Amino acid sequence: MKDMRIVFMGTPEFALISLQRLVERGYNVVGVVTMPDKPVGRHHDTLSSSPVKQYAVAHGLPVLQPERLRDEAFLSQLRQLQADVQVVVAFRMLPEVVWAMPPRGTFNLHAALLPKYRGAAPINWAVINGEQETGVTTFFLDHDIDTGAIIHQQRVPIGDADCVGDVYDRLALVGADLVCRTLDDIAAGTVRPIPQEQLPQPTPQSSTAPKLFKDTCRIEWAWHTARTARNFIRGLSPYPGAWTTLRYPDGREVVLKVFAAEVAADTDVPASLREVVGSPLAVRFADGLLCLTDIQVAGKRRMAAADFLRGARLEGATLG
Repeated sequence: MKDMRIVFMGTPEFALISLQRLVERGYNVVGVVTMPDKPVGRHHDTLSSSPVKQYAVAHGLPVLQPERLRDEAFLSQLRQLQADVQVVVAFRMLPEVVWAMPPRGTFNLHAALLPKYRGAAPINWAVINGEQETGVTTFFLDHDIDTGAIIHQQRVPIGDADCVGDVYDRLALVGADLVCRTLDDIAAGTVRPIPQEQLPQPTPQSSTAPKLFKDTCRIEWAWHTARTARNFIRGLSPYPGAWTTLRYPDGREVVLKVFAAEVAADTDVPASLREVVGSPLAVRFADGLLCLTDIQVAGKRRMAAADFLRGARLEGATLG
């Protein structure tokens, strides 16, 4: 069963966990496909490898880094690996010429319970929307994004105090085990894929998980209640980070990233939040007081809001 030839495709830390699990458990990974190295540094004169590439090189695995997935030179190299199956975790959308290549198919690990949260940022949007549960799904790739027949799913709870970073780490570990289970079942010939159309369909709010951009991450205070604003903040923490502006009476505006916030009743503010109350970092809503507790002013280090307030002069400043 472990002789099945596997090509792994992925780039970030989330994918690295699955690749590590495959190597550590003795699966026959014959090649790795990842993104090209990226220039970094002030002058963009240093190349940085993806976490997946770094691990693959350290373990002697062949690495392919195509600029274009339809390039004939890449396709020729991929064919030479003679994969029985391809595993995709946090990579790019594949053309049919790639995903249809191996005889046992190509499957993807998606960080949501499909058909919910199809798209590029499923973990963020699940937390932003206040979900109490998410999960991971393996499914065979087809022509459209995240629509293929489902192989396996595993549910994972989202705690009220979880930020997206907590859920990300949890799903990466659970997902790695699901990848192994899926490969075992493919090798044994016991997979019975289920078309997504046969599953309960998501609500409009949970149907997609679009890519996040800077403007997406701005806190639009007028759109929120205290609780939805808190969910928005923890759904973007620690990355890419929710943000707002701190506006001073003299017209200055400073970008303020917010990594955590707590909701309190006006009549019952916990001692840990009292330093924030009465400052611009406490926002009053109909359902309670939202106290920003973990922030970063542009150009400064991340810090507790209480520490920031002790050294700041915020008379007349507002959030906007």
